Amino acid sequence: VQLQASGGGLVQAGDSLRLSCAPSGRIFSSHIMGWFRQAPGKEREFVAAIRWGTGRTYYSDSLEGRFTISGDKAENTVYLQMNSLKPDDTAVYYCARANSYGTTPKDYNVWGQGTLVTVSS
Repeated sequence: VQLQASGGGLVQAGDSLRLSCAPSGRIFSSHIMGWFRQAPGKEREFVAAIRWGTGRTYYSDSLEGRFTISGDKAENTVYLQMNSLKPDDTAVYYCARANSYGTTPKDYNVWGQGTLVTVSS
């Protein structure tokens, strides 16, 4: 299975972006789909996750409600809507798949290649 993340780019502070993640294989109801990000010189950190079967969502407390994760079962695609972007949101964003919920990278066993989001001030 490959995860193809897309939608990154260069935006200004306050702008919005929507990232997409389209796995090459089907997402099953038992899967957890997550987004992580890694800023230069920092560790990869949890952003959000969605339990595919129920649609339950989980978020990092640090996001202050600015990001929304969603899934389109018909399109087999996971989205991350990012609003009110800040320069501190600059990072490579990765989508990942897990078999059970977790907030650390080691909890996820399938990873995409990442998409770069740069937020200018």
